[in-house]
Amino acid sequence: MTTSTRGPASSEGAPVGLAALGTETANPRTADLDAMGTLEVLQVINAEDQTVAGAVQRVLPAVARAVDLVVAARQRGGRLVYVGAGTSGRLGLLDAVECPPTFGTAPQEVVGVLAGGDGAFAVAVEGAEDDPDLAVADLEALGIGPADVVVGLAASGRTPYVVAALHHAGQVGAATVSVACNPGSPISALADVAIEVDTGPEVITGSTRLKAGTAQKMVCNMLSTAAMVRTGKVYRNLMVDVRPTNAKLVDRARRIVATAATVDEERADAALRAADGHAKTAVVMLLAGCGADEARARLARHGGRVREAVTG
Repeated sequence: MTTSTRGPASSEGAPVGLAALGTETANPRTADLDAMGTLEVLQVINAEDQTVAGAVQRVLPAVARAVDLVVAARQRGGRLVYVGAGTSGRLGLLDAVECPPTFGTAPQEVVGVLAGGDGAFAVAVEGAEDDPDLAVADLEALGIGPADVVVGLAASGRTPYVVAALHHAGQVGAATVSVACNPGSPISALADVAIEVDTGPEVITGSTRLKAGTAQKMVCNMLSTAAMVRTGKVYRNLMVDVRPTNAKLVDRARRIVATAATVDEERADAALRAADGHAKTAVVMLLAGCGADEARARLARHGGRVREAVTG
């Protein structure tokens, strides 16, 4: 766990010492990987994966501070913006695009910025991660400012695109968070909150889509999920702001309302129809014994929080 004060971006693009990083060193436990049978390879991968949760657990206090930054940003109308290259950037983009259907957020509330553009999600854009000017241009295009929080993701902790993005975000007054898988990383020195998940050597030397990727996904999931819980997007453990945009989600919304209000699915379905398909409104209607308009007004008064809307 590391907490840092922003500093100059003097380490941008510096390649010295890459081989010494924990994520780049050879793993003695997998030295004979190519001589193993299929099941043995899988057992080794699984054993290494089991170390990731412990590594994340050790940095939970830093993750909590980062969540608080995201909550504060959301309360002032700001955005959660993930920035990364390669696997790291794809993981940030993945977390961002899953927020609207899960939590009913607008697409601009959680944003993923990937070096090389969205097209780099499927096809790598060579050299994009080494271009600091591209990072600045991408954040300027988004209009990043003091209301926002920018999360820089880089397994190595030194990707030039991410270093430049965090430096720019700090200069324009945005809150900054770094997520790296090596201690003492350059991006940590640029962040208000530095999250350093020390995942160690990979199963395949330097293949950070493995343990480091898993760690980064876990952290991204925590950042967005905990922030949404803290800002009223969840009631009990139910995603009451789910958008019922397909048959599966319509069925889920009905079950969410039935569970939250302790009613049968027929009554839940009727409430959902009266609430124009919005589960949270339907839940408040049933628990508070009111109509849809009153339920919406209650939610508006209490920041979208179901518990307060029902009792207040």
